[in-house]
Amino acid sequence: MGLISEVLLLPFAPVRGSAWAVRQVLQEAERIYYDPATVRAELARLEELLEAGEISEEEFDRREDELLDRLEVASRGGAGTGNGTPR
Repeated sequence: MGLISEVLLLPFAPVRGSAWAVRQVLQEAERIYYDPATVRAELARLEELLEAGEISEEEFDRREDELLDRLEVASRGGAGTGNGTPR
């Protein structure tokens, strides 16, 4: 960008900075959400809940499918695109 456009867009600098911060937070959240170690830990915790009788078999199956889907996304290419959608 040229000097003139920088001066004209200066009032929007806080918005651009905020948008950058939001993108960074979203990317980190996606990285954690799709991290295979995190998903495996959640699977282990889910199994503990089932064995303790705290959740039903149906609830276990539903949540396990969701976690396995996340694990599949992670194994296909990492966290996400950074725009709120997995790769």
